[in-house]
Amino acid sequence: MPDINNRTNQSIVAGSLGAVSKKNNSSIAMGFMGVKVLVMVDVSGSMMDRDTGDGSSRYEVAVKQLELLQAENPGEVAVCCFSNGAQFCPGGVPLMLSGTTDMVAALRMMLMADNTGIRLILISDGEPDDDEKTIALARKFKSKIDTVFVGSESGRGRSFLKELSAATGGISITTEVNQLGKLSDNITRLIAA
Repeated sequence: MPDINNRTNQSIVAGSLGAVSKKNNSSIAMGFMGVKVLVMVDVSGSMMDRDTGDGSSRYEVAVKQLELLQAENPGEVAVCCFSNGAQFCPGGVPLMLSGTTDMVAALRMMLMADNTGIRLILISDGEPDDDEKTIALARKFKSKIDTVFVGSESGRGRSFLKELSAATGGISITTEVNQLGKLSDNITRLIAA
Protein backbone atom coordinates (compact mmCIF):
# COMPACT_ATOMS: atom_id res chain seq x y z
CA MET A 1 0.00 0.00 0.00
CA PRO A 2 1.36 3.46 -0.86
CA ASP A 3 2.46 5.80 1.91
CA ILE A 4 -0.69 7.50 3.23
CA ASN A 5 1.16 10.74 3.86
CA ASN A 6 2.05 10.96 0.15
CA ARG A 7 -1.53 10.64 -1.07
CA THR A 8 -2.78 13.32 -3.44
CA ASN A 9 -6.09 14.32 -4.89
CA GLN A 10 -5.25 11.88 -7.71
CA SER A 11 -4.98 8.82 -5.43
CA ILE A 12 -7.56 6.13 -6.17
CA VAL A 13 -8.24 3.18 -3.87
CA ALA A 14 -9.90 -0.09 -4.86
CA GLY A 15 -13.68 0.05 -4.64
CA SER A 16 -13.85 3.86 -4.59
CA LEU A 17 -16.21 5.70 -6.91
CA GLY A 18 -13.20 6.78 -8.97
CA ALA A 19 -11.92 3.20 -9.31
CA VAL A 20 -15.33 1.76 -10.20
CA SER A 21 -16.03 4.54 -12.70
CA LYS A 22 -12.64 3.99 -14.35
CA LYS A 23 -13.20 0.21 -14.48
CA ASN A 24 -16.69 0.69 -16.00
CA ASN A 25 -15.51 3.49 -18.30
CA SER A 26 -18.25 5.74 -16.91
CA SER A 27 -18.42 9.12 -15.23
CA ILE A 28 -18.20 9.70 -11.49
CA ALA A 29 -21.71 11.18 -11.70
CA MET A 30 -23.02 7.90 -13.14
CA GLY A 31 -21.13 5.98 -10.46
CA PHE A 32 -22.78 8.09 -7.77
CA MET A 33 -26.11 6.52 -8.70
CA GLY A 34 -25.00 3.29 -6.98
CA VAL A 35 -23.92 4.97 -3.74
CA LYS A 36 -25.55 3.65 -0.58
CA VAL A 37 -23.57 5.62 2.00
CA LEU A 38 -21.85 9.00 2.13
CA VAL A 39 -19.03 9.17 4.67
CA MET A 40 -17.90 12.65 5.73
CA VAL A 41 -14.50 12.45 7.46
CA ASP A 42 -12.98 15.09 9.74
CA VAL A 43 -9.47 15.96 8.49
CA SER A 44 -8.80 18.84 10.87
CA GLY A 45 -5.40 19.23 12.48
CA SER A 46 -6.23 17.06 15.50
CA MET A 47 -6.63 14.04 13.20
CA MET A 48 -2.81 13.98 12.99
CA ASP A 49 -2.59 13.10 16.71
CA ARG A 50 -0.66 9.84 17.07
CA ASP A 51 -2.62 8.30 19.92
CA THR A 52 -4.06 5.21 18.22
CA GLY A 53 -1.94 2.70 20.10
CA ASP A 54 0.34 1.67 17.23
CA GLY A 55 1.94 5.06 16.60
CA SER A 56 -0.23 5.83 13.58
CA SER A 57 -2.19 9.06 13.38
CA ARG A 58 -5.98 9.05 13.62
CA TYR A 59 -6.00 10.14 9.97
CA GLU A 60 -3.77 7.24 8.84
CA VAL A 61 -5.96 4.69 10.61
CA ALA A 62 -9.16 6.26 9.25
CA VAL A 63 -7.78 6.15 5.68
CA LYS A 64 -6.86 2.46 6.03
CA GLN A 65 -10.29 1.65 7.42
CA LEU A 66 -12.06 3.54 4.64
CA GLU A 67 -9.99 1.60 2.10
CA LEU A 68 -11.25 -1.67 3.61
CA LEU A 69 -14.83 -0.41 3.61
CA GLN A 70 -14.66 0.62 -0.05
CA ALA A 71 -13.00 -2.64 -1.10
CA GLU A 72 -15.80 -4.59 0.62
CA ASN A 73 -18.52 -2.35 -0.89
CA PRO A 74 -17.22 -1.29 -4.33
CA GLY A 75 -18.96 1.76 -5.75
CA GLU A 76 -21.32 2.04 -2.78
CA VAL A 77 -19.34 4.43 -0.53
CA ALA A 78 -18.85 8.10 -1.36
CA VAL A 79 -16.05 9.69 0.66
CA CYS A 80 -15.93 13.39 1.51
CA CYS A 81 -13.74 15.27 3.96
CA PHE A 82 -13.88 18.49 5.91
CA SER A 83 -11.85 20.88 8.02
CA ASN A 84 -12.06 24.61 7.15
CA GLY A 85 -14.31 23.59 4.25
CA ALA A 86 -15.62 20.36 2.72
CA GLN A 87 -14.82 18.48 -0.46
CA PHE A 88 -15.74 15.31 -2.34
CA CYS A 89 -12.97 12.70 -2.67
CA PRO A 90 -13.85 10.54 -5.71
CA GLY A 91 -10.68 8.47 -5.34
CA GLY A 92 -11.82 7.40 -1.87
CA VAL A 93 -8.96 9.04 0.01
CA PRO A 94 -9.86 11.88 2.39
CA LEU A 95 -7.14 14.48 2.00
CA MET A 96 -5.39 15.67 5.14
CA LEU A 97 -6.32 19.36 5.10
CA SER A 98 -5.56 20.29 8.74
CA GLY A 99 -7.27 23.45 9.91
CA THR A 100 -10.37 23.72 12.07
CA THR A 101 -13.59 21.68 12.35
CA ASP A 102 -16.20 23.42 10.18
CA MET A 103 -19.11 20.97 10.54
CA VAL A 104 -21.47 23.50 8.99
CA ALA A 105 -19.50 23.18 5.72
CA ALA A 106 -19.60 19.39 6.10
CA LEU A 107 -23.37 19.35 6.59
CA ARG A 108 -23.91 21.75 3.68
CA MET A 109 -22.12 19.29 1.42
CA MET A 110 -24.07 16.36 2.89
CA LEU A 111 -27.31 18.17 1.99
CA MET A 112 -26.77 17.05 -1.62
CA ALA A 113 -27.60 13.50 -0.49
CA ASP A 114 -30.39 14.44 1.94
CA ASN A 115 -33.64 12.52 1.44
CA THR A 116 -32.20 10.37 -1.38
CA GLY A 117 -32.00 7.06 0.47
CA ILE A 118 -28.24 7.40 0.92
CA ARG A 119 -27.03 6.73 4.48
CA LEU A 120 -25.21 9.77 5.91
CA ILE A 121 -22.30 9.17 8.29
CA LEU A 122 -20.07 11.84 9.84
CA ILE A 123 -16.79 10.78 11.47
CA SER A 124 -15.06 13.28 13.75
CA ASP A 125 -12.75 13.57 16.72
CA GLY A 126 -13.41 17.17 17.59
CA GLU A 127 -15.75 19.91 18.48
CA PRO A 128 -17.31 22.02 15.72
CA ASP A 129 -16.34 25.62 15.10
CA ASP A 130 -19.96 26.63 15.75
CA ASP A 131 -22.17 24.30 17.83
CA GLU A 132 -25.40 26.25 17.39
CA LYS A 133 -25.18 26.68 13.61
CA THR A 134 -24.25 23.02 13.19
CA ILE A 135 -27.26 21.76 15.18
CA ALA A 136 -29.59 24.28 13.48
CA LEU A 137 -28.51 23.01 10.05
CA ALA A 138 -28.75 19.35 11.13
CA ARG A 139 -32.37 19.90 12.16
CA LYS A 140 -33.18 20.85 8.55
CA PHE A 141 -32.22 17.38 7.28
CA LYS A 142 -34.94 14.93 6.34
CA SER A 143 -32.40 12.06 6.46
CA LYS A 144 -30.81 10.76 9.62
CA ILE A 145 -27.17 11.60 10.21
CA ASP A 146 -25.20 8.89 11.98
CA THR A 147 -22.03 9.92 13.77
CA VAL A 148 -18.86 8.06 14.73
CA PHE A 149 -16.75 9.70 17.44
CA VAL A 150 -13.05 8.85 17.12
CA GLY A 151 -11.45 11.22 19.60
CA SER A 152 -10.13 11.49 23.08
CA GLU A 153 -12.51 11.40 26.02
CA SER A 154 -11.47 14.87 27.15
CA GLY A 155 -13.52 17.71 25.76
CA ARG A 156 -17.05 17.94 24.48
CA GLY A 157 -16.65 16.22 21.09
CA ARG A 158 -18.29 12.94 22.08
CA SER A 159 -21.39 14.51 23.63
CA PHE A 160 -21.71 16.96 20.73
CA LEU A 161 -21.76 14.17 18.13
CA LYS A 162 -24.45 12.38 20.16
CA GLU A 163 -26.46 15.62 20.15
CA LEU A 164 -25.95 16.01 16.38
CA SER A 165 -27.15 12.50 15.54
CA ALA A 166 -30.07 12.82 18.00
CA ALA A 167 -31.17 16.03 16.25
CA THR A 168 -31.79 13.98 13.09
CA GLY A 169 -32.84 10.67 14.67
CA GLY A 170 -29.51 9.09 13.74
CA ILE A 171 -27.26 6.66 15.60
CA SER A 172 -24.11 7.73 17.45
CA ILE A 173 -21.19 5.33 17.86
CA THR A 174 -18.11 5.93 19.95
CA THR A 175 -14.85 4.41 18.83
CA GLU A 176 -12.04 4.74 21.33
CA VAL A 177 -8.93 6.15 19.69
CA ASN A 178 -7.02 2.93 20.35
CA GLN A 179 -9.86 1.01 18.65
CA LEU A 180 -9.82 2.98 15.39
CA GLY A 181 -8.74 -0.20 13.63
CA LYS A 182 -12.37 -1.29 13.96
CA LEU A 183 -13.78 1.81 12.26
CA SER A 184 -14.84 -0.08 9.11
CA ASP A 185 -16.68 -2.61 11.31
CA ASN A 186 -18.61 0.23 12.98
CA ILE A 187 -19.51 1.78 9.64
CA THR A 188 -20.59 -1.61 8.31
CA ARG A 189 -22.84 -1.95 11.40
CA LEU A 190 -24.38 1.45 10.63
CA ILE A 191 -24.98 0.53 6.99
CA ALA A 192 -26.74 -2.67 8.08
CA ALA A 193 -28.84 -0.91 10.78
